[in-house]
Amino acid sequence: MSENLPTWELFSKQMIWKQLGSIHNKKILDFGSGNGVTASFYAKDNEVIAIEPSEEVLVNRVCDNDYRQITGSTKELKQFENESFDVILCHNVLEYAEDRECIVNEFYRLLKSNGLMSVVKHNRTGRVMQMVVLLNNFENANSLLDGKDGNAKKYGTIHYYENTDLTKWCKDFSLLKVYGIRTFWDLQQNQEIQNDADWQKKMLQIEMRVQDIDEYKNIAFFNHLLLTK
Repeated sequence: MSENLPTWELFSKQMIWKQLGSIHNKKILDFGSGNGVTASFYAKDNEVIAIEPSEEVLVNRVCDNDYRQITGSTKELKQFENESFDVILCHNVLEYAEDRECIVNEFYRLLKSNGLMSVVKHNRTGRVMQMVVLLNNFENANSLLDGKDGNAKKYGTIHYYENTDLTKWCKDFSLLKVYGIRTFWDLQQNQEIQNDADWQKKMLQIEMRVQDIDEYKNIAFFNHLLLTK
């Protein structure tokens, strides 16, 4: 699994999985499952249903452990009954969705009482830090500071949103926790060292130390939000 992932992506997933903690014998929905790495990871000990719109991405999806893969998007959520899932994962998806308020409300319908929803999202402040410190891209940094959208080469326009928007879109959700992901990684200018296993281990340790400290998670490249019903 790990050999097929860029180091930055595997690093992000390792942080997310640690932040979620042990999940066993649960029914999980992975919405926007991408290459299936997370779905396969949790399918070892859980029943996992994954939804992904890109057929191209699914050609080489990871399926080391058995899970149900659905090709599609928001409309596929309608097939499930109320309170079908113990855990819902939505990682780096809502930035690219036009109907995200609808999606979040569908998640609320599908989540069991006291269930857990995990949302990973781009953090505008962290992106500005990267643009200025690492990339010297002042034009894009100023554009982001002006409140404009960003862009990802692979996925298109990044429609940034605030952490508080999730509970505005569906006021019945309760925000339990906000973590930072990749506070330091994306400011590292030595690209070669990111492939060093010892460096990765030390970076993961220090990232985990600051994941829940406001000053650091506020400038992290991603935020990981845990919500409950």
